[in-house]
Amino acid sequence: MKLEVVSSGCQFDVRVQYADFDLCELYPTLRNNSQTGAAVMFVGFVRDFIDSIQLIELSLEHYPAMTQKVLEDLAASAADRWQLQKIVIIHRVGSLTLSDQIVLVAVTSAHRTAAFEASQFLMDQLKTRAPFWKKETLCNKITNEVLTQWVDAKVSDATKAMRWDIKQTTF
Repeated sequence: MKLEVVSSGCQFDVRVQYADFDLCELYPTLRNNSQTGAAVMFVGFVRDFIDSIQLIELSLEHYPAMTQKVLEDLAASAADRWQLQKIVIIHRVGSLTLSDQIVLVAVTSAHRTAAFEASQFLMDQLKTRAPFWKKETLCNKITNEVLTQWVDAKVSDATKAMRWDIKQTTF
């Protein structure tokens, strides 16, 4: 689903989708304004992070209307805090495997500081506020035992998100 919204002079494109996204296709859309001085793009990947356990699959579920609304609200919040020109948020759902792209946050502004801060803000908030439910299918490399488990929220993600509640912005 692609939705164009304008808030505080900032245009945003928020999508939740099963399909992968193409950075080469998206990048030119960020460069369509002669006032743009900076574009920051963050891409998150499905990764394997435990030596003796291998991730076989990451499955993401969501409630579409709720997830879309939360992501749009996050984009609007960033647009209210910084002078931004465009925000693109794409988050994938469904079945993903190692090295698959899972999320894109792209931000443009006249100044790099605003673009960097807004991008980090969006990722920190997305990790804690967006209603995605993640389930991992793992294989123990030693015993070959397969385990499926829901992924809990991380305290470290909540701590990173909370810092934005008190931080003031300059752009």
